[in-house]
Amino acid sequence: MKTRTVQRTRLVPHTVNGKTEMVLDRYTVDLPVPPRDWDRTVLNTVTATAGLLVAVTVVWSTASIGDLLARVTIAPAAYAAAVAFDLAWILCMAVEWLARYDPARAALPRRMGHGALAVAMLAVGAHGWLFAQITIGVIGAAVSGIVKTLWTIVLRHHAKPLDDKTQQWVDKQRAEAGGELAMVAINRELTRARGQVAAERRALEMAAGPDRPDADPDQSGQSADDPDPNPLPTLAGPMTVKDAVRTAKDSGIRDADAVLRYVRQVADANAKPDTVARYLRGAS
Repeated sequence: MKTRTVQRTRLVPHTVNGKTEMVLDRYTVDLPVPPRDWDRTVLNTVTATAGLLVAVTVVWSTASIGDLLARVTIAPAAYAAAVAFDLAWILCMAVEWLARYDPARAALPRRMGHGALAVAMLAVGAHGWLFAQITIGVIGAAVSGIVKTLWTIVLRHHAKPLDDKTQQWVDKQRAEAGGELAMVAINRELTRARGQVAAERRALEMAAGPDRPDADPDQSGQSADDPDPNPLPTLAGPMTVKDAVRTAKDSGIRDADAVLRYVRQVADANAKPDTVARYLRGAS
């Protein structure tokens, strides 16, 4: 049995002049080496080779389709668009790989990948046909089909199908995690909305001034223990719009919108902005 030497450390007591300290002691051990996993080695080799073939296919298809599209547009735009033909089915394969433990979710990217592959193969074949090279066009189109088939085989080998009950359990766990992730964004939105409401309230309070004007400014003898904490007159009170505007101005309120809100609160809920603005100009 093969072994490999590994250096390890441990704390050991060491005494000098009667004083003991814990110090590191380095030692070596021989550990058995597990046998090579040839199955994993072969699978990794196949996967790497399939990835290399995908790169070759992209280069070939891009050259063919780009040359085809360059007949009607400038070359940079033609070759840039040609890349999309192969990238479409390659990206679908990547999504299919991510959903390899969920056959239901992997079905859609698999179908879309097949459709994108068919379009790319038709484009490569059309390029050969237009240049009177039908055989080369068919062979070039077959390259993409062979690589896609190879990747399908590799993906199915990597995929680990689950039984029905386990799949249901996984779906519920995924749904629970998705709900928690969604609540993060929802809570952030609610927090932002509550912050905006609080800011609006603070702005209204600051616009009305530090001391809200009372219904009767001359009522100086009112007790501080009065159970009514809001001495402002009600909407049906005797204060007129003109008096409310004058009171707001005397209280230090200068903003027209703030004065309008105050007038509608203490005098007339339907007070017009033009009327309030006119009284406010007259009180200047």
